[in-house]
Amino acid sequence: MQIRNFGHFVVAGLLAWAMPATAQAQSQATSQARAQSPVQAQARDFQAQFDTTLGTQPRAPQTFHAIYENAFEQRIAELANGAKGRIGVAAVDLSTGQQISVLGDQYFPMASTSKIAVAATFLEGVEKGRWSLTSEFPLLLSRRSSPFSGKVAPVYEGQHMKAADLIEIMITRSSNPATDALLRVVGGPKEVTAWTRRAGIRDFSIDRDIATLVRDDGEFDPASHIDKRDSATPNAMLDLLTGLYQGKFLSAESRRVLLGAMSRTRTGTRRIPALMPAGVRVSHKTGSLNNTSSDIGILEMPDGRAVAVAIYVTGQGSRLNREAKIAQIARALHDGYAAQKAQRNFTGATHNGGQ
Repeated sequence: MQIRNFGHFVVAGLLAWAMPATAQAQSQATSQARAQSPVQAQARDFQAQFDTTLGTQPRAPQTFHAIYENAFEQRIAELANGAKGRIGVAAVDLSTGQQISVLGDQYFPMASTSKIAVAATFLEGVEKGRWSLTSEFPLLLSRRSSPFSGKVAPVYEGQHMKAADLIEIMITRSSNPATDALLRVVGGPKEVTAWTRRAGIRDFSIDRDIATLVRDDGEFDPASHIDKRDSATPNAMLDLLTGLYQGKFLSAESRRVLLGAMSRTRTGTRRIPALMPAGVRVSHKTGSLNNTSSDIGILEMPDGRAVAVAIYVTGQGSRLNREAKIAQIARALHDGYAAQKAQRNFTGATHNGGQ
């Protein structure tokens, strides 16, 4: 597998951040220990600077000179330019293992993209016999309360629904009451985070239920501040998508339920699916909060290939602009992987023809 990290490409126009000497020494030591290339080291150093200060200590702008291996990499880096807000991208062609990322190891608000992990945690419980898809649970509806007025936002019970239906509306319609219903069943946000750890996924954390997350939204601007609560890295979400699609985490029946719901998602029509060519099946989950929009999912091509994609966009001036950026990046990823496949086929045919 070739792994490329292009976090340094999107530094131009973004503020560089102060970092204590001790943290800088730790970052340099880590880079040396991992024997990274200069390009990778620059990207990780910038990541360490941003994380250490949580994006709160601006200094003079700093620009890095990008070195691209091919036009595909250059196109993704250009689209994910962070001059108007941080943009994180991670994608992998599941047939070849070729991965590409921009700020793939930096934290972004998951918003409702976390609901895939909530569903997976519940479905693991189904497989272990703790409950079933026909078990009924009440929707948890939010009561009005002032932001930050309590550690947990107040909720009340609504209509009882079968678990299968709760999963369906949680994924396809991004229902918050359905999500909080299932969160309560599995034991709360900490249990979802624990499931991801058992699955081998790091850099992922759910810390609040959805009612609380939405009530207190807007505390920070994600375009310039990293809040690790209820956040994940694009690479972590790529691991989640890949493991689910490849059957590493759940049974075939559980995968059918979850991926089937993702294929019926009604939200985000202006995001990943917007510019996809005819014949591409998109199974995805969107997320939206203050000044941030996201979409993650699987692109299944007519030729049988599958590409996992995670895109997190902050800033850009408006939600419509963020959605347009997601659509552009998703199409560029599709086209880039398709071009690489065509190149491999051409090279193979040329090689075979010369024998």
